[in-house]
Amino acid sequence: MKRTLVLIRHAKTKPAGLLQDDFDRRLNDRGEQDAPEMGRRLHRHSIIPDLIVASTAKRAAQTARGIAASVDYQEGRIQWEHRLYLCEPEVFESVISALPDEIMTVFIIAHNPGITEFVNALSPHYHIDNLPTCGVVGVHVTDGSWPDFSTSKKEVFLSDYPKKHI
Repeated sequence: MKRTLVLIRHAKTKPAGLLQDDFDRRLNDRGEQDAPEMGRRLHRHSIIPDLIVASTAKRAAQTARGIAASVDYQEGRIQWEHRLYLCEPEVFESVISALPDEIMTVFIIAHNPGITEFVNALSPHYHIDNLPTCGVVGVHVTDGSWPDFSTSKKEVFLSDYPKKHI
């Protein structure tokens, strides 16, 4: 049974304030526009999530809310996962392998450098030097269930980012 994983890096942020914690950084104006736009692009491709899982950092949460609104996903259904904040690639696999079997399409919103490293480990046929802010990578998982993710066949079918079509 084919499942779909969509990995999304948070949108563009404001620089950290003088005494501001990185976790509390918010989206800048461009980021606030890019998140709903990338959601609209996913919606046009008929990629609609059964579940959105996002880092609890403010910039990732804002990105998740913007994308959710554009794909008609209720904000209250977003699953917040603190472990995705600046995580290593292994955390993505842990989150994915714990997904319920009934979930067919999941969006995961997180941060660099971990998200780029994880994307690059998914397929020998796909590599990106740096997933841009609000960049999206879609992966079809073609065999097994989520707990079998590490050994399942994976194929990158989508790579998009806000400035790609400008």
